[in-house]
Amino acid sequence: MIKAFTVIEFISSILLISSVMLQHRGTGLGGAFASEANVYRSKRGIEKFLFNSTITLGIVLVASVLIHLLYKLKFSA
Repeated sequence: MIKAFTVIEFISSILLISSVMLQHRGTGLGGAFASEANVYRSKRGIEKFLFNSTITLGIVLVASVLIHLLYKLKFSA
């Protein structure tokens, strides 16, 4: 059971890192110093999918770590 949690944590962490790295950042640090007119736009298509999957993978990773921790605390004594 503990190996299953470890595998889930490993896979979800790799996927979470990948989804964060794939998201488009726009201008980066240049936008912080230059006064460009930023236009608000909604996320669509793959951008929305990446945004939602990043949130979902983060929740899966945190839940998996907490369940793993509780499982180890319960059965270690």
